[in-house]
Amino acid sequence: MNKKTSNKTWIAAFLVVFVAFGSYVMIYPPKGKAEEAAAKVNGVTIGKTEVLNQVMASGGKELLNQMIDNEVIRQEAKKAGITVTAADVDNELASTKKMFPTEDAFNQALTSSGMTVDALKQQLETQVTLRKLLEPQINVTDEDIKQYYDQNLESMKTPEQVKASHILVATKEEAESILKDLKNGADFATVAKEKSTDTATKDNGGDLSYFGKGEMDAAFEKAAFALPVGQLSDVIQTSFGYHIIKVTDHKQATTPTLDEKKDEIRETLVKQQVQTLSTDWLNKKKSEATIVNYLDKSTPATTATNGTSATTPATSPTSPATSATTPAPSPTSSATNATK
Repeated sequence: MNKKTSNKTWIAAFLVVFVAFGSYVMIYPPKGKAEEAAAKVNGVTIGKTEVLNQVMASGGKELLNQMIDNEVIRQEAKKAGITVTAADVDNELASTKKMFPTEDAFNQALTSSGMTVDALKQQLETQVTLRKLLEPQINVTDEDIKQYYDQNLESMKTPEQVKASHILVATKEEAESILKDLKNGADFATVAKEKSTDTATKDNGGDLSYFGKGEMDAAFEKAAFALPVGQLSDVIQTSFGYHIIKVTDHKQATTPTLDEKKDEIRETLVKQQVQTLSTDWLNKKKSEATIVNYLDKSTPATTATNGTSATTPATSPTSPATSATTPAPSPTSSATNATK
């Protein structure tokens, strides 16, 4: 069963992961004077130089510029005596995961981007390093936090939610038979794995996790929110088939206090200010460095001297949301889902 994914935070979070994948791609120039083969087709060589030229023409310059940015950041951190620990990266990863509705959504975003958690951690390490470099320039006051809280309180509220599992089948007769078995003691998760046609949830015992009102089919939602925790529904018909629902938790709507959100808001404001400062800071540091981009044929290597950067300023690694990427499909999709 799918949920509506209009949540802007999820989209932004996906972009973080998608852009992180871009920086993970490595570009290697050919070595030696003789042309090396990347592949052969019926004896005809496709040279590594040709491959490299194609990569550079397809976004390789941007990727190399980002790698240069990352190296500038690394060197500046070393000068400042800044270190990033594994715990720092793990905390950043946990913060990134919070931007996704579920762990599965996070993992599917990784899969869609073609990267691993370890690769993402490498990118997050650069982001943490940049934040540590710039934090001394940042001042977040209690007044700033209060203003952010007041302006964003609605988005911080948690609506009423239920956590439910379901079994979906094609006919009413089969659903009634399954309901009878469940009432006689059959295990819900086991039956879901064996008989549910919802491929997105059956392997998890039909678990839909938490959802609020307006996220599911109207008939399904009405039944789920009316059920006491731990009880089974009658057979519920939707346009996707026949469902049996079991509610496992029910949360009432909540409004967090300023004290409850203070640390989270401070972290958000620090990240925003880092993003604002990072582009000018990085361009300044690059202008002070000796950077020679041997793969940028439009810029002669001899023009890169001390205090001159021979690269085109790259997008700041802390501002992925500005990249020209296309939001990925919903993290969960099933033709049998009971969505509106």
